[in-house]
Amino acid sequence: MSQFPEHLSERYLRFKFRHFTPNMDRYEELATFGQSPDVMIVSCCDSRVDPETIFSAMPGELFVMRNVANLVPPYETDGKFHGVSAALEFALLNLRVKHVVVMGHAGCGGVKAALEQTAAKQTDALFISKWMSMLEDARLSVLAKHQGSTTAERLKALEMEGIKTSLKNLRTFPCIQSLESKGRVTLHGAYFEIATGTLAILNQLTGNFYDL
Repeated sequence: MSQFPEHLSERYLRFKFRHFTPNMDRYEELATFGQSPDVMIVSCCDSRVDPETIFSAMPGELFVMRNVANLVPPYETDGKFHGVSAALEFALLNLRVKHVVVMGHAGCGGVKAALEQTAAKQTDALFISKWMSMLEDARLSVLAKHQGSTTAERLKALEMEGIKTSLKNLRTFPCIQSLESKGRVTLHGAYFEIATGTLAILNQLTGNFYDL
């Protein structure tokens, strides 16, 4: 039997004594009454971008869905397994969150693979390449608009377009269309710069991002 990573065991014990024990009442409350976050965040699974850390969240405050490149597929009922759609459905209809935030970030490996069309080479064309194909229209648009730009500039542009693509796809879900029209849910886009810690928010009327 493989041994559990020692550094994880040590960090768990640190969590237990430094964080859990002082907040035991809060954890007992969550265990007894369940969660009631008002914000859902769709974030990248990149280990450098942790929504709970970025927003200084305590347990029970954020409902987080993480995947490669923080993408939301368009609404469809074909196929068998829909992890993002299931998380959205649960957050919107069961938890009744009031905000859905799509948070992208700088230096996203998934977006870079989409931009350079290298995902298939990296993964034997199994899963990542198909997943990142959701950005194909955005990729072509970025390449057309940024012909004289550097690779880094094109990457950042596509990372930001990916956020807009996910917001567009979110609005194909009937439940979001209904809730948004009634003012019961608001959609947001955000972009995190890892090196500087800067968070930029999308102005959905202008299509531009502004720093907080």
